[in-house]
Amino acid sequence: MELANEPIFQWISQFAYSPGTVYLVIVGMMLLSAVGLPIPEELTLISVGILAFVGKNPDVFPPPYAGAPVVNVHYAAIIAFVAVVFSDTLIYTIGRVFGRKLLYHPRVHKMFPPHLMKRVEEWTHKYGMYACGIFRFTPGIRFPGHLACGMMHFPLWKFLLIDGIAAAISVPTQIYLLAHYGEPILKKLREFKIVLLVVLVLVAVYFLVKKLRQRSAEKNA
Repeated sequence: MELANEPIFQWISQFAYSPGTVYLVIVGMMLLSAVGLPIPEELTLISVGILAFVGKNPDVFPPPYAGAPVVNVHYAAIIAFVAVVFSDTLIYTIGRVFGRKLLYHPRVHKMFPPHLMKRVEEWTHKYGMYACGIFRFTPGIRFPGHLACGMMHFPLWKFLLIDGIAAAISVPTQIYLLAHYGEPILKKLREFKIVLLVVLVLVAVYFLVKKLRQRSAEKNA
């Protein structure tokens, strides 16, 4: 397995045999992500899936000692699911308790300008209980979306039902897919990374040439 020779996997494999720490990190990262910090929860889920994949292949990623505990994919999926739903509900509760005055808090106002919150509220009015699921599948507006559901006193049981269903679909799936089919998926991600890098370079060159032409035109004028 050629992935085992890459430095990033040699470094990350050490955590695959510290399941207790990984489970605590899952909860902590989900809470930080829920309160609006720029830590995509997808990054945490992918990392946990990779660790479970490493733990399932001790012949490729040797454990520090015989019988070392590994990250259990089932435990990781359950903990991640519970942490995600709990975090979403925490934000919902904050919105419900403090109401619209939260929108005037400097931090919230800076992170989520009025036009974004207005769009979130419009979606909540338009889609009703299904808005919870839309927010869960839409990175970037999860925090304001769950906050809006609370501010608008969306019924808690409906929020838990829709958010729970959406989380059950999206959260464990990412962990299980990487844990069971890690090698081909990671190879594709690596190929995608190379393609993305090439595209970004081309875009940067395009804008650089465009900027130079504009300056040249202004100078000639």
